[in-house]
Amino acid sequence: MSEQTQNPEQEVELNEEVTQMEADVEAAVEAAEQHAEQEQSPEAEIAMLYAELETAKQTIADQKDSVVRAAADVDNMRRRAAQDVEKAHKFALEKFANELLPVIDNLERAIEFSDKENETLKPLLEGIDMTVKSFNDAVAKFGVEIVNPQGEQFNPDFHQAMSIQPSNDVTPNTVLAVMQKGYTLNGRLLRPAMVMVSKAADA
Repeated sequence: MSEQTQNPEQEVELNEEVTQMEADVEAAVEAAEQHAEQEQSPEAEIAMLYAELETAKQTIADQKDSVVRAAADVDNMRRRAAQDVEKAHKFALEKFANELLPVIDNLERAIEFSDKENETLKPLLEGIDMTVKSFNDAVAKFGVEIVNPQGEQFNPDFHQAMSIQPSNDVTPNTVLAVMQKGYTLNGRLLRPAMVMVSKAADA
């Protein structure tokens, strides 16, 4: 037996080393193949990034639109609430003012139908007249205005025609007489003026 002949133990160890090397090579090849599969070309990566960017842009645009709509809704609600509060302030006295109008009417009638030539009544009439003016000044501070359209054109929005009178002295639809004054509250009609209106005289 020569010296070059290997004993069985050395041969087994050599076979184990070769087997381990083959396993390591196969593992390295498999890892390289997996890495190659996971890696994408630069063009594919750019395309994927562009797609993600477009998705993000669309999401931002949708959210921005939602925010703008929500802000518009809030602004509309705030505006409506402000208008409701303003109307409430302006017209809160409507019922109270309507209750005062007959009082003013009666005071004015007392002056109109009294005997103005009677000297004993003059101080009383002056007092009533001052009271009427005080009433009118007081309600005017709260937006109540008198509608007294004597000599004006008839306006159906603020006047109520009680009679029509032919006349050659004025143009048709002119208020000839005011039977009862009207009133407005901050531009809104409380009570129309009751009037006599002219029409063209018959030929």
